[in-house]
Amino acid sequence: MKMTPHIILEGTRLTHKTDLAFALNEHPRIVGPRRYRYHSPVISAEWCAFTNRPWGRGLINFAPEEEALALETYRTWVRLFELQRYYSWIIDRFHISTIAHQQTARGKLMDFSWLEERLAALNFRLILCVRREETFEAARAARLKVSGNPAQYDDLKPFIAEQKLLRELVAKSRLQRMEVDVSDSDVPAACERIADWLESTGGLYQA
Repeated sequence: MKMTPHIILEGTRLTHKTDLAFALNEHPRIVGPRRYRYHSPVISAEWCAFTNRPWGRGLINFAPEEEALALETYRTWVRLFELQRYYSWIIDRFHISTIAHQQTARGKLMDFSWLEERLAALNFRLILCVRREETFEAARAARLKVSGNPAQYDDLKPFIAEQKLLRELVAKSRLQRMEVDVSDSDVPAACERIADWLESTGGLYQA
């Protein structure tokens, strides 16, 4: 059968979401064997596409006056997924991160039940990436070697708090879900655990 996984990776910063997204997008157990690289989408709600400057606002951290724009963008994305159901889609942060940020920053409770209903119909799977609290410091040290915006990692407490909130929100999701601990920063091993779960639960194919 054609392998068409639909995966949403959620998690706070320093939990290897993007590393996992790229690795899964080329993993033979996830997308099938490939003899060469070709166009396969990895998308993200972290894109700061609402402002014309680096590290601006987007689908997660939109301002109150941009809420309609954010919701229209979500409707557009899910409609695109529906129109191209038989293709692989890997998403690096999506609506759960939006709920968490808007709740924390604005006290705004976002209702994405309509979105999850449509995502569930497309067999989207939710994977929460986490790490043990005592490992955030080492993860920050590694990230600072490559970060273009190191100041965002000055305080680790918001990341730890967000991880707790994300766990609570993911537990309420209607999507099938799993939690992946990346405390050891072993991305290949995490990919294998994700592949095992997707294979055992029918998460690699569309009906």
